[in-house]
Amino acid sequence: MQIEGRNAVLEALKNDVSLDIAYIAKDSREGSIRKAISLLKEKKVIVKYTDKAKLEQMTQTGNHQGIIALTADYQYAELSEVLREIEEKEKNGMLLLLDEIEDPHNLGALIRSAEGAGADAVIIPKRRAAMVNATVEKTSAGAVSHMKVVRVSNLVQTMEDLKKRNYWIYGLEMNGQPYDEAQLKGNIVIVVGNEGRGMGRLVTETCDFLLSIPMRGKIQSLNASVAGSIVLFEAAKQRG
Repeated sequence: MQIEGRNAVLEALKNDVSLDIAYIAKDSREGSIRKAISLLKEKKVIVKYTDKAKLEQMTQTGNHQGIIALTADYQYAELSEVLREIEEKEKNGMLLLLDEIEDPHNLGALIRSAEGAGADAVIIPKRRAAMVNATVEKTSAGAVSHMKVVRVSNLVQTMEDLKKRNYWIYGLEMNGQPYDEAQLKGNIVIVVGNEGRGMGRLVTETCDFLLSIPMRGKIQSLNASVAGSIVLFEAAKQRG
């Protein structure tokens, strides 16, 4: 996987992500690039200086900021591991479950919001959905390095299993109750649906509660990542 941009590479280094090699523009030595170079050398990562044309050929995001690092494929977490860590900390868990989010920019933004709101993990399906890649890493502003992302084969089965472990499932739906009237404490899962279709029928039916975000303008819906972020931070506020 590629990690592109100064902040994203720095966050990966600070979080001990295993990097194989870093390509840096020859004329980039100032500020955060200098700090990145120092950390790369400290962690014994191979550093290659190259011209910007090479980086332009390599970039997947179009905004490399003079540095691209290569690492092994992203290591997804296991849900059992996430739940065990939550129990060991003797705290209530907060999970974000994404039903076929297809745009990697939305996935990155949601991971960033989940990390900022103090969620324990983001759950995504293995099929018909965006995976963690360079665009997600860049859009998350390095939050991918701090947030556990879990891939599962069956979202509905995962939801059912979580309910058996005393998690309440809250899905975002236009006809739900106002999100700020819901009690978002205890063990919770917040579900955000696909950008165009929303949540699938079975996913919707498996939710315990449906939440909506009241709209006062002429536009009646929000971008999936914006909607998810609003509810995540409402939960964070209620949970203190």
